[in-house]
Amino acid sequence: MSSDAAETPNSAGPNSTGPNSAQTSSNRPERNRRKVREGIVTSTKMDRTAVVSVTERVRHPRYFKTVQRTKKLYVHDPNSQTSPGDRVRVMETRPISKTKHWRVVEIVERAR
Repeated sequence: MSSDAAETPNSAGPNSTGPNSAQTSSNRPERNRRKVREGIVTSTKMDRTAVVSVTERVRHPRYFKTVQRTKKLYVHDPNSQTSPGDRVRVMETRPISKTKHWRVVEIVERAR
């Protein structure tokens, strides 16, 4: 085997950027969908951050009873437009701080 065959410009190696490579700009694999949750704002005491409680209903693995599980999410709210009691839709995003990697997409319903 000659060394010429391994170094051809059109060989599709792992770092190849030629026309036959799988990572061209038009054939880029689609990113995973971001998670979207809906919850209620419980606290807005931090600057540009809201705490949102998200409740999900899960079936217990052994007893098959439906159980509610609540999670607190730290959400980026750039304009501080939410207030406690608002129902908001949040979307997963890149890490903004140590604990904050969600952001407010929309305010579904204002608190009464």
